[in-house]
This record gives sequence, C-alpha cells and structure tokens, in this order.
Amino acid sequence: MVPQEIWLYRILPKGHDEMQRIVIKIGSSSLTSDEGGLNRSRVEFFASELASLHNEGHQVLLVTSGAVAAGFTRIGYKKKPKHLHEKQASAALGQALLMQAYQEAFAKDRIGAAQILLTRSDFSNRKRIHNALMTIDELLKHGILPIVNENDTVSVDELKFGDNDMLSALVANLVKANRLLILTDTDGLYTEDPRKNADARKIERVDQISDELLKLAGGSGSSVGTGGMRSKIEAARIATRGGIPVFVGKVSETGDLKAAAAGDGKGTYFDTSLNTMSMKKQWVRFHSLPQGSITVDDGAQDALLSGGKSLLPAGVTDVSGDFNPGDVVEVLNSLHQPIGRGVVNYASWQLQVVAGLSTEEVSKRVEVHRIEVIHRDEWITIG
Repeated sequence: MVPQEIWLYRILPKGHDEMQRIVIKIGSSSLTSDEGGLNRSRVEFFASELASLHNEGHQVLLVTSGAVAAGFTRIGYKKKPKHLHEKQASAALGQALLMQAYQEAFAKDRIGAAQILLTRSDFSNRKRIHNALMTIDELLKHGILPIVNENDTVSVDELKFGDNDMLSALVANLVKANRLLILTDTDGLYTEDPRKNADARKIERVDQISDELLKLAGGSGSSVGTGGMRSKIEAARIATRGGIPVFVGKVSETGDLKAAAAGDGKGTYFDTSLNTMSMKKQWVRFHSLPQGSITVDDGAQDALLSGGKSLLPAGVTDVSGDFNPGDVVEVLNSLHQPIGRGVVNYASWQLQVVAGLSTEEVSKRVEVHRIEVIHRDEWITIG
C-alpha cells in the first residue's frame, strides 16, 4: 500500500484540455437504507464513480447528505427523528461515520477527501463564504476532493437546504462549476409520476424552468430523504440562473456518472444560455439579506431593466427601512413589485432627503461616496 503522505497531496496534471469543475450532489436515500444507517456498498460505488472523473483530471466536488440518516440508528432512535435537537445529535454522530466511510472508500483510489461544513449564514456573510471558496480552491489545486455538507449540528432552522439540493446549487455557483449533477433515485423528470402512470413521458431537456414545470414535481420519495423532485428543480433554477447547466437523474451502474457528465446520462438536462455570475453579484442575488426597500418610477425601472443603467436619486419615489452604505436593498417598481436588488451607496435618511432630485441638487444636500444610488455593477435583476 502506498503511504498516505505520498498520494494525499499529489497535484493533478495541469493543462488538461477537457478538464472541468464538476459538482455532484448525492442524497440520503442513495447512501442509506430506508431504516437508516449507512449502506457501505453504495458509498463505495459512488466513491468509485467520482474517482473515475477525478482521475481523468476533472476537479470534482461532492455535496452529500446522509449525516442524520447515518447517525440516528446508532444513537438508538427507532425512526428518523423529527425534533431539532434529536436531528442535531444524530448529525453529530452521523457526520463522523459518513466521513469515515468516504475516506476509506476514496482511499482505494488513492484520493484524499476533505470535509467542509456550511450553513446558510455562511453564505450570507461575504467574508466567510469567500474564505470557504479559497479553501475549496486550495484543496482542488492539490488534488483533494472536497466533501461539502450542511453543518446540521449548529443549524438553527430545520432542513434549510432541502436535503442539500439548494446547497449544491449555491456551491456550484460559488466555485463557478462547469456543471452540476444532482443524483436521485429516478431517471429524470416526467410529465407524470412514472410509479403511478405507465404512460408518463420523460422530459429529456429543459431550456427554461417555468412554474408549470415545477407543478410536475411531487414530494419526497423516501423515508430517510427530505428533498423530492421539486427541490431538485428549484435547485436547478438557482444554478442555471448563475450560468451552471444541471443534470438531474440516476447513477446506478458503473460508468453512469461519466455518461451524465458527458451529456448522455439517465436523467433530465437543464440548459442555460447565461454566463456564470461574479461572486459579488451571486452574493447579492442569492445570499444577502435586504435591509430595506427603494421604490422607483417607470423611467428608472426601464433604465435598470432594459437600459443597462445605474439607479440615480431622480428615479427614487419612496424609501423604506433603516440601511447604511454597503447594505443590500430591494428595489420595487411603481406597483410595489420587486424587480431587483443591489448594494446601496446611501444611508436611508440621506436617500429620503434627496429622492426625486437631480444629480446637481443631490450634491448640494448630502455628501456621498458615489452619486449613484445603486451602481450597475452592484445590481441584480430578479425575475
């Protein structure tokens, strides 16, 4: 056996023409039995599939569920717990078991695996999530496979990431992945539930995720999982809005994961024509918490949505909330409908003073670092 210190930090070959950064998400139901507890043979199978991509020179990240499902039977619970403190206790034990299983499985292919635990609050804090990205980049540079999971032992809200489907989309956007592969126990999205209707037709490709498409998805299909097809489609919508194409489908046989990554998998592909989003705009769009709202007139709305312009004080008609320069605010149209959000350059009291005024008048009344209320580079359209 090769000593661990020789292979654990090996650097993958550079300059591979087909190298891609691929995020793969595996849910609880794929790793555990219905009664709970890890299915070691399934963990080893998926580790082997990921290793096949990794050893081709791709940068592979795994977003995994399974900590709660792996741990609750070891604690002594008869079924998956429902109370938060029981889930957190299960996750505390199960996370160690899960990582041990992955470490041993990846070691067979001489691949080092690193654990990264995140919560939703990590994404809302720009400094913390930037540090997480730097850590992931450094691990990938050294050929280590990052394994990301929600930090269930400290999360204050139950199952916020929907069995980590949403987490995988946020991670894919964060690392600017070339693609996101969400693995499930069904081979894609169908027009109806194929378990109930033999005439259900599989949808091979999706160009745009509509509300009608979301209605096709049902609830959770497993007693140990929490994310049904709907949460996977919602995750696909987040990822594709960030410019990341998505596959949702089944990997059950050797070679299935490579086929999915190559565009020939057993599932549904969600395409996107958008470019990947900068980290700053991604944070504004998906992670930030607006501290107030600004209502604009029709001219300002057109300038923001169609003209590629910044928002100036002249277009502001109303200000709500208590915010400071650098905070994120929501922007509403004249019908009080949200049209976007951005980083504001004014305190709320300053903007209330100058709302509707020309640039010349604004300069006479308040002192601000930038005259734009929201600069175009710090604006995100929502829709």
